[in-house]
Amino acid sequence: MKVPKVRDRSGSGVKFNSNIVPPYIRKSRRVSAALPWLYLRGVSTGDMGEALSVLLGEEAKGLSPDVVSRLKAQWADEHALWNQRDLSNARWVYWWADGIHTGLRSDDSDGQCLLVIIGVKPDGTKERVAIGDGFRESKDAWCELLLDLKGEFMI
Repeated sequence: MKVPKVRDRSGSGVKFNSNIVPPYIRKSRRVSAALPWLYLRGVSTGDMGEALSVLLGEEAKGLSPDVVSRLKAQWADEHALWNQRDLSNARWVYWWADGIHTGLRSDDSDGQCLLVIIGVKPDGTKERVAIGDGFRESKDAWCELLLDLKGEFMI
């Protein structure tokens, strides 16, 4: 895939960013960086190998639909474990919350976004506290995510 170059001779800071493939995916030659991104962008399991071969070349060989399906199941298991982690002793100085709109479009996901809460610990390190999904950052979606956290450990 060729990326057009923007010549910024004036020093105005103009640069090209692809709307198709983000910079960290183009720079990474690792399957581990490309696979989740393609999956979240809606590339079907059957088309994953072809999409990866365009991005990664020879490194993408051997990624059959079965392998991709197993990886998706593994990610789901890892996410479930992460959601069940013990937060009873966690301490944060503050949180911030935001909705991330992925731009994915399908019949059943129009308006869907990721709801993310980040906590900052006393030593300044940042930690993901919660990740959920919601419809256009609605009050109900945020309440559900916060009530889930309350049930886990706090407030």
